[in-house]
Amino acid sequence: MKTRKVGRTSVEVTEISFGCTGIGNLYKPVSRDDAAATLQLAWDAGIRYFDTAPRYGHGLAELRLGDFLYGRPRDSYVVSTKVGRVLRPVSEDAVPDYGFADPLPFAADYDYSYEGIMRAFDQCLTRLGLNRIDIVYIHDIGVLTHGKEENKRHARALLDSGFKALDELKSRGAIKAIGVGVNEVQICLQLMDHFTLDCILLAGRYSLLDRSAEPELLARCLKEGTSLVIGGVFNSGILATGAIPGATFDYGPASADVQERVRHLEAIAAKHKVPLAAAAMQFPLSSAAVASVLIGTGNPKSLTRNLSQLDFKLDPAAWAEFDHYTLVAPDPADTTPWASAEG
Repeated sequence: MKTRKVGRTSVEVTEISFGCTGIGNLYKPVSRDDAAATLQLAWDAGIRYFDTAPRYGHGLAELRLGDFLYGRPRDSYVVSTKVGRVLRPVSEDAVPDYGFADPLPFAADYDYSYEGIMRAFDQCLTRLGLNRIDIVYIHDIGVLTHGKEENKRHARALLDSGFKALDELKSRGAIKAIGVGVNEVQICLQLMDHFTLDCILLAGRYSLLDRSAEPELLARCLKEGTSLVIGGVFNSGILATGAIPGATFDYGPASADVQERVRHLEAIAAKHKVPLAAAAMQFPLSSAAVASVLIGTGNPKSLTRNLSQLDFKLDPAAWAEFDHYTLVAPDPADTTPWASAEG
């Protein structure tokens, strides 16, 4: 599988990467054997970049990924995980519901300060069984997760000391690249005003349908040497299923407008003799700003189906035909929190 460089770092990632939300039991339990089989299938397909986070199964995904990678040459794969949440053990009857089935008995405390990032990073190393991590993302900073007022507090912690922690980790070789992992565009632009990001893991905002990243972020990434890793290429379902009754967009029912746009996208894909899902998976890689497309599942059959979409070839000139039916989703972000955070 082809690789692309992450920003101006020495890290190279496969164009298709594996996201570990599924093996962290997102929405439904995945057995240990199925998780291992799915990871093995990804490896056999040539995927060498794996993304995880403490949030996924309250640490379960990191444990499973670390177990799978144990004994493999350390330079044969790339791992990313995330900071911003510190896990805290709780009793079984006090485990919060973050959307993961049968998670480990932990709760998460948001902490973007120097101490919080260092503590979260050390926890990640332990669960993964590694002594360094290739890419670390600041996870879910932004208004969408925290709301305007709470985000100002977290932004202040990140600006006052959190970035210092990441700089220290990178300077001593504990990490090679620093990024942010979010699903809103404005926070990425705000962060880039204050810190040099090597990469951005952006979910759902640069897809065949949703082009929210295009007006500003893509050009800025190209100019500043920041790579994008794109998740959510199916926009939570509709670009995989098509415009069927009950199709979902952005984790909710697709509106009539979205359904109509997708019907046009389907027709264009059919004209070029490719499934809509194939066009959706391959589209982000048409941009030089994108280093990798992230796909995640805990089911070997689902991964096989997704990887099969790469077998279809689409004329690069065809991408422009899809542009007429795209949208820019409303961004929930407050445009001023970083100024407020600086006092």
